[in-house]
Amino acid sequence: MRHLLDIVDLTTEEIDELLDTADDIIANPDKYRDICKYKKLATLFFEPSTRTRLSFESAMLSLGGSVLGFSEASSSSASKGESVADTIRVVSCYSDIIAMRHPKEGAPLVASMKSAVPIINAGDGGHNHPTQTLTDLLTIRREKGRLHDLTVGFCGDLKFGRTVHSLISALSRYENINIVLISPDELKLPSYIKKDVLIKNGITYEQTTDLCAVMGKLDILYMTRVQQERFFNEADYIRLKDSYILDREKMEYAKKDMCILHPLPRVNEISTEIDDDPRACYFKQVANGKNVRMALIMKLLEVQA
Repeated sequence: MRHLLDIVDLTTEEIDELLDTADDIIANPDKYRDICKYKKLATLFFEPSTRTRLSFESAMLSLGGSVLGFSEASSSSASKGESVADTIRVVSCYSDIIAMRHPKEGAPLVASMKSAVPIINAGDGGHNHPTQTLTDLLTIRREKGRLHDLTVGFCGDLKFGRTVHSLISALSRYENINIVLISPDELKLPSYIKKDVLIKNGITYEQTTDLCAVMGKLDILYMTRVQQERFFNEADYIRLKDSYILDREKMEYAKKDMCILHPLPRVNEISTEIDDDPRACYFKQVANGKNVRMALIMKLLEVQA
């Protein structure tokens, strides 16, 4: 039995296979319609979510399976003080696979130690979000045709952004990847990620506070929101939340085929005037997320079309 807690749990070959399966799902949806008939997915979301939770549910329903679970901790026995370990022991009696989001880093690891079924980390605090990373990789590959020879800019909250941390870890395993880190000083990428991922893997990277100065070299721009829920100090959040706003004026500096990604939800870091720009790919990401999660569910349940 396998779990997916971190994107590094998958080899690059396994990632490529999942992306290939997702591409086939997009091309031949009827082929996968009943592949998980009679299987049950439990979605345990101890932290609010719209896209990720509904994406998992849509993925399982599209595979012919069914879904149960809860969308916030207050509607579960966690509100009564039940531990994650006990919740997982119980829910794994009712389901075949579990997708879990939790505000505390490491909670899915605890869950995997107690579960009788595969666990998928759907986001744990500021740590990891591996299925968003698979979504991002699928989008990049479908838009650019490759996952190598790319210059990727990450802009906004790089300190607490778990989607950023996961995607950097994944991209670092592909050839000729250059990383540009764009953030205010207070929201820089954690030093341990620079040391353990970028430097360790020999990835070329640069840090800057000026988005326009580096825009012209980017193949991918990964925008993120400044996350209020990660701040302990309201004044710091208010001061930093509008640090970078991508608008039509800034897009004048970009390549004609640059790809804009965003894990969503956005607040105001991407102007709605950008939505009709052919380089805006963030809503394509949403659709890709369902398909790659379908591929992952099939892999962990060991079912084939």
